[in-house]
Amino acid sequence: MSLAPPIREDPIPGPSGTLLHAVYDLVWFGAFACVAPPLWWRSRREPAIARFMRERMAVEPFEPGDERGVVLIHAVSVGEVKGIRSVVERLERERPDLEVVLSTTTSTGAEVARSTFPGRRVVRFPTDWSRVVRRFFERLQPVAVVLVELEVWPNFLREANRRGVPLAVVNGRITERSFGRYKLFHRLFPQFDRISLFCVQNETYAERFLELKVDPTRVVVTGNVKIDGLATGRIDPGEELTRLLAAPDGRPLVVAASTHDPEERACCEGWVRHAPGTRLVLVPRHPDRVDVLVGELAAAGHRVQRLTELRGGALPDPDVPVIVDTIGELERVFGLADVAFVGGSLIPHGGHNVLEPAAQGVATVTGPHTVNFRQEVALLREVDALVQAEDADAAWSAVGGLVKDPDRRAAMATAARAAIDRQGGATELTWRALVESCLPPA
Repeated sequence: MSLAPPIREDPIPGPSGTLLHAVYDLVWFGAFACVAPPLWWRSRREPAIARFMRERMAVEPFEPGDERGVVLIHAVSVGEVKGIRSVVERLERERPDLEVVLSTTTSTGAEVARSTFPGRRVVRFPTDWSRVVRRFFERLQPVAVVLVELEVWPNFLREANRRGVPLAVVNGRITERSFGRYKLFHRLFPQFDRISLFCVQNETYAERFLELKVDPTRVVVTGNVKIDGLATGRIDPGEELTRLLAAPDGRPLVVAASTHDPEERACCEGWVRHAPGTRLVLVPRHPDRVDVLVGELAAAGHRVQRLTELRGGALPDPDVPVIVDTIGELERVFGLADVAFVGGSLIPHGGHNVLEPAAQGVATVTGPHTVNFRQEVALLREVDALVQAEDADAAWSAVGGLVKDPDRRAAMATAARAAIDRQGGATELTWRALVESCLPPA
């Protein structure tokens, strides 16, 4: 490949750019003035809120690093953190002279980053206020920044340009839903010219970036690194999780994964109607909802047990659904599953990654709303390795059918693993592009 050299200076200089950023800072100041008082009040009772504010304002001390150059990899939340694993591993293997530091926006993302990449520094991505961003760069001193999928924060990008720090987007994509917003945003406040490299998942996304006037010599189609990061085989759930979740009578285990409100209630109702006699495990996308969720399910007549209660000594009841109220357990829960329903798809959220259970050989069902994972859904549907249902009742009817049909589950597992294995190579192409257009010489 022949890519343009890295951008090491501000490509949008002059008074017009300065004025736009000044206005943008005023907007941030106004927003901060509105949210700071209630957040401060909450922080007096909830220390986690106080820490969150300090981290977002880049005043919380970072963990000490070593003398190596820092490559900052920003992954907004859980999905991006999991998806970047193969790139992080390749970077650390090929360039031990560089330290990988991960940043996230969400608390769940930070927790998953720490469990997925133990021993690495994990920091909070700064609020995009120029003085905060400046403080963040001064303290971290990165030599390169990698943004997972797409993160356009004008002051952050501008500060990187001013400091000569190359920026790269990996696993880049622009969904159909966000494309119109980016077109308007780019006309009013152009920022894509600040990014040295766009490694994108497919030709459709590449065309969208080009339509946004990105230099073609900065765009390369690499494929989806999330697929490269998937191991096509069962992950060992461990003795404890097996003891707490697997039913002693060997009944099939069904996982409702990455669910959102009100999907959990629909899953419990569908389970009662279509898959009685199975073990149901609910894994909400946001475990901080669990306190409210347990009350809502109880009011609807659904008794549940929490995983933390089972770990505390409560006796597992295989006839009662378990809610996983901790972070970073889903991959291991899939290791126990016979069938998985992937949530965020019964509501207009856009779905979640159906490849994660399928790669482990779990027969997978999802709902109709999967706009954020069209490529992954299409990959599995092409080989009959995914059931996409039109509503909750149809989804759980499909779950019930798969529970009773081990031969079909086995066929779906074989087809899914073969399809995923054929998609390999994105990490290699991404790595070559980063070496050519972003990383400092060894």
